[in-house]
Amino acid sequence: MRADAVDAAPSVRHLGLVEYEPTWRAMQKFTDDRGPSTPDEIWLLEHPPVFTLGLNANREHVLSPGGIPVVQIDRGGQVTYHGPGQLVVYPLINLRRHVMGVRQLVVALENAVIAYARELGVTASGSRQAPGVYVGAAKLASIGLRIRRGASYHGLALNVSLDLRPFERINVCGYRGLAVTQLADLCGVSEVRAAALGLTPHLLRELGFLPRDGAAAHSAINTDLQAVSSL
Repeated sequence: MRADAVDAAPSVRHLGLVEYEPTWRAMQKFTDDRGPSTPDEIWLLEHPPVFTLGLNANREHVLSPGGIPVVQIDRGGQVTYHGPGQLVVYPLINLRRHVMGVRQLVVALENAVIAYARELGVTASGSRQAPGVYVGAAKLASIGLRIRRGASYHGLALNVSLDLRPFERINVCGYRGLAVTQLADLCGVSEVRAAALGLTPHLLRELGFLPRDGAAAHSAINTDLQAVSSL
């Protein structure tokens, strides 16, 4: 996005704990149905336990799923895990209107998490080789996107306070032995709702919806997936 431009703030929807596949289908429907003037949205939520595989992912990276479902989806990247206690962020952004490329979107999502972590006293960094946010060598947040009709869906998963053991059942993001970490172990933040509220202003700034020194005004909506799917 142009450095001097600020787009209209998106609707920020707090969906709570929602099943993976209906949410994925709702994102697809939103993207397929949207027009050039459809307002952007950011969905904040949690999923029940699920492993997701990217479009061209290698199933050999799923080592031992046990009773956790494995879903092949249409984002980029390899395999990751979602579960309660992880904040999932789905930015449904018209990239053409926003004048933003895919790499810019990835970096914006990374920078939002890095800025939020800094606010909490945690030093984090991104990676050009393996997108996501890291504290030392451990992954704090994963990123996987799909761009369709010039708009984004899927997004970001930030580990807040969850059972990390399922990550041992996969090669995280396709990397054997990659460690993971979470905010609860780094700085004591253990509530997903608190993390969502803390991360949102950084998301809006990094995505260009707010000036760098702007107030974090946006439309926050507590809703459910059925209401979103019927829009």
